[in-house]
Amino acid sequence: MSVRFGVAAVCMVVATALSASAQDAKLGEELFLSHCATCHGLDADGKGPMAGVLTIKPVDLTRLTATNNGTFPTARVVARIDGRDPLVSHGSPMPVYGYFFEGNDTALKTPAGQPILTSKPIVDLVAYIESLQVN
Repeated sequence: MSVRFGVAAVCMVVATALSASAQDAKLGEELFLSHCATCHGLDADGKGPMAGVLTIKPVDLTRLTATNNGTFPTARVVARIDGRDPLVSHGSPMPVYGYFFEGNDTALKTPAGQPILTSKPIVDLVAYIESLQVN
């Protein structure tokens, strides 16, 4: 009886974790407009109002797939946003709003199927950025 209960409990935890990692591009858009558009622009083209004062100009986020051999660079995008791959663009690591994206850990998979542990807001933000890709 305890083995069945244990298996059922594990299944419930896995199902909950999988449902929690669902990407929500609409929430990601809201996060982008609140925290990223100042530098990256409303159209994510790297031409936000603060772009001119940054030492390193923001990239055109709509062309990440095009400049990465046709594959969206999920791991690189997550690492830049959450600070694992810091980019000093204006005297401090990117993102300026890093504290906001912490917590509520969840998993995201790369196009190759590799899981990445990050936060739910970053999962949503990545979904939005991926939805903006052009050829």
